[in-house]
Amino acid sequence: MPKRRSTRRGYNIWLDNHILPKWGTSPLSFLQARPVELWLRSVPVSQKNKLHIRGMLSILWDYAMWRGDVPTQRNPMELVRIKGANKRLRKPRSLIAEEFHALMEALAGDVCSRTMLLLAVSFGFRISEVLGLKWKDIDWLAKTIRIERGVVKQIVDDVKSSYSAGTMLIADALLESIKQWKQMSQFSGAEDWIFAFPVKLGRQPLSYTHVWGTLDRTAKKARIGHVSSHTFRHTYRTWLDSSGRSTEANA
Repeated sequence: MPKRRSTRRGYNIWLDNHILPKWGTSPLSFLQARPVELWLRSVPVSQKNKLHIRGMLSILWDYAMWRGDVPTQRNPMELVRIKGANKRLRKPRSLIAEEFHALMEALAGDVCSRTMLLLAVSFGFRISEVLGLKWKDIDWLAKTIRIERGVVKQIVDDVKSSYSAGTMLIADALLESIKQWKQMSQFSGAEDWIFAFPVKLGRQPLSYTHVWGTLDRTAKKARIGHVSSHTFRHTYRTWLDSSGRSTEANA
């Protein structure tokens, strides 16, 4: 199982809800391309999740071959086709500059949310990575910020991928915005969460659902429509591409 808790939780859901009820009592040799493909067509999940389930079955086959339980051969899951699984159902949305400024203006009285939004768009951080920031992750003299953890469902975990971790330079204007929030926050010690949850006396960061509820309501108030959990990462990439710079921002 993967080390990252949120990924491991997803694996367990696919195993417990789908794979084991169907195949738990079957020999591995029964998991061939055609029966698995026909079964996946009937599983009531998205095409993307069907890809994940196929991936888990592929891992089981690889492990069995590694252990010597079955002869080494081509993994039959490579032959399983999932129609339309690689097609995006909706084009990822990016904010144009006017929409971003409208959203910032609508958040004028909410310094906490404004700071989160600035961090997400400036660096392409996931919201889970923004929520995982502590004040000790900022080097005020070197003007850098370090990403090394994420928070999903109030569980502190590793970042989603090794490419997400790293240290980035902070522009002076953004650094001033972060300082402003630090001066206003009740929790500003080195070990405190930058975006601590006051109701939990700062012991936990704000919840993911609370943050997205705030941003989505504000986006509608600003008349820019719905924003998703990936909108700000796509905005960062789009703006960076338009400037002709690489998306690698590590110092």
